[in-house]
Amino acid sequence: MQPTSINPETGPIHVAIVEDDHDFCNALRQAVQEAEDMRLVGIADTRLAGLVMLEGPPADVLLVDLGLPDGSGIDIIKAASTCWPSCNIMVSTNFGDETHVMRSIEAGAAGYLLKDSSPTKMAVEIRSLANGGSPISPIIARQVLAHFRHNSNENSGTQERVPDSSQLLSAREKEVLDFITKGFTANEIAKLMQLSPFTIRAFVRRIYSKLKVKSRTEAIYEARALGLSLD
Repeated sequence: MQPTSINPETGPIHVAIVEDDHDFCNALRQAVQEAEDMRLVGIADTRLAGLVMLEGPPADVLLVDLGLPDGSGIDIIKAASTCWPSCNIMVSTNFGDETHVMRSIEAGAAGYLLKDSSPTKMAVEIRSLANGGSPISPIIARQVLAHFRHNSNENSGTQERVPDSSQLLSAREKEVLDFITKGFTANEIAKLMQLSPFTIRAFVRRIYSKLKVKSRTEAIYEARALGLSLD
């Protein structure tokens, strides 16, 4: 496979890793360092070290193991969602049970891979995550679908709750949506807000998810239908 060069418009993908399996961590480190379009910006091997790392500059992608020697990686996912709101978080773990999967997703993970994925493939998945994808191991995807199918059956016939539109989007997300309504592209918004295009794409993906839409036009329509204030 040919190495992927850095996109001059977006720059390198900044990657941080929280992993206590030293052999797997070293393999991940090598895969990231050998990728021309990635930069390794931090490594932690405990829950505490991971939380400390979140006090530094945010990465574009954060890989998190769940089974850490001093606690759960889910705590790091929750903290990263607050400290690094624009970061794309991916779980890399041996835990494939429904409880860990759903708690990770609810905490803010956008991808979930079991450690049967090779480090080389992980580099491909990191690239996918940074560009708006949600990499997930097939067996995990089946569990997620089954979970939501079960909940859908249980909730059939119940009245759908109307979200509190005033709290639906954060101030930063509203700012991004405002630029979207004015026709700016992700790269243009990134320059205006002095953020990386990867960060803007993460905001856009989160906005679409919260508004339950799939396109720019739908996002604008739904925002106005909910009465969101856009400058």
